[in-house]
Amino acid sequence: MSNGRPIWRLHVTPEQLQERSRATLAEHLGIRVTEVGDSYLRATMPVSSHTHQPQGILHGGASVALAETVGSLAANLCVDLEKFVCVGQEINANHLRPVSSGLVTGTARPFHIGARSQVWGIEIHNEDGKLVCISRLTMAVVERK
Repeated sequence: MSNGRPIWRLHVTPEQLQERSRATLAEHLGIRVTEVGDSYLRATMPVSSHTHQPQGILHGGASVALAETVGSLAANLCVDLEKFVCVGQEINANHLRPVSSGLVTGTARPFHIGARSQVWGIEIHNEDGKLVCISRLTMAVVERK
């Protein structure tokens, strides 16, 4: 979708994005932004007792939280933040493989970046590079008052 050019309206580093996540669910879950590519955003999350469900594997809600975090951060980099903000409108996820430990990595890439909505695809992989979860996130682009 990027045609070889960055899709971002704002140039930021992973560290700057990480600062935006202070005192949020993302920080509580240990989500860390690791890479800002020309047309994707990547973040990791530890799989531990904080993100487990009772059977000792990654909770589907934690995967969705990672997907919405990385997709939402990416969406907001594509708009003029003085005029607009992107907020989650709908998310779905398919959980494909259990993970009990280590790190999972979520990568958000756009399907559509429009004036009023955006649609992002997020893939979550385990440390072996195996696909754990796929998610689609629809963001509403809302005018700031």
